[in-house]
Amino acid sequence: MSNTIVHVTDDSFEQEVINSELPVLVDYWAEWCGPCKMIAPVLEEVAANFEGKLKVCKIDVDSNKEAAAKYNVRGIPTLMVFKGGDAQATKVGALSKTQLEEFVTGAI
Repeated sequence: MSNTIVHVTDDSFEQEVINSELPVLVDYWAEWCGPCKMIAPVLEEVAANFEGKLKVCKIDVDSNKEAAAKYNVRGIPTLMVFKGGDAQATKVGALSKTQLEEFVTGAI
């Protein structure tokens, strides 16, 4: 796991995501989720490519149910872009690198 992705919990969500100076891409995922594992390397690449412009965070929905419930996460992986503390855009399901980059670029 690279150091470009921040793992957040219900306790650190507000500090890392809501109060972030940069726009934040949050990946709601779970250990047992196949598509979540498929997009993990893509998230690594996007985190590296957008370093300094975008913060990338992952939150395990099994151990952190509060944040997932608050933002109505129903399926995983769910990707959300937060800007200025607000959820600006959401995509559900695994995306290709191109789709993810277009989603992020459109949201930030």
